[in-house]
Amino acid sequence: MAISTLRTAGAWPQAEAIIFDMDGTMIDSMPWHAKAWVEFTRRRSMHIDVPDLMARTTGRNGTECIEELLGRAVSQDEADALTHEKETIYRELFAPRFTEVAGFRRFAAQVHERGLKVAVGTAGDIGNVEFALGHLGLQPAPLAIVRGDEGLPGKPQPAIFLEAARRIGAAPEHCIVFEDAPFGIEAARRAGMRAVAICST
Repeated sequence: MAISTLRTAGAWPQAEAIIFDMDGTMIDSMPWHAKAWVEFTRRRSMHIDVPDLMARTTGRNGTECIEELLGRAVSQDEADALTHEKETIYRELFAPRFTEVAGFRRFAAQVHERGLKVAVGTAGDIGNVEFALGHLGLQPAPLAIVRGDEGLPGKPQPAIFLEAARRIGAAPEHCIVFEDAPFGIEAARRAGMRAVAICST
């Protein structure tokens, strides 16, 4: 994510709100999610194609990711336990090397200065959201955060973005989504929102 690209947001005079995806858009976390999947599956003597798994799951919620990995339906308790384990591995790996997507904090400040509403729409769970926002230290904080562990379907379904728009009182057609993943771009399209693709993943 480059500052020169982000500044194009000023070219949309009808925009009222920006909805940020989190992983790969706000924080440079996707390589660490990949490493976490490697470790998670190693503990279970599973051999997987990690790039393929990432392509099939990036943007989906924890339960959907676990079911995609295992190739079967899982109970909510099982999904929660396995998701917690994988995301704990991810945070332990990423924490010492935490990095924002280049230019994100600066752009977020510019968005605020222009009077645009800001929300986050992520498939990540509460642990990952608190981890990311705690490290980023955004001031002011986003007006709303919609997570993947709130019972909504993950991307490419539009529910997360539509709920984010609802919470900040913005019509979908006046929202611009910043996303790094194809599922997220498709979710924005289905929500009737414009999207900016971030080439970080």
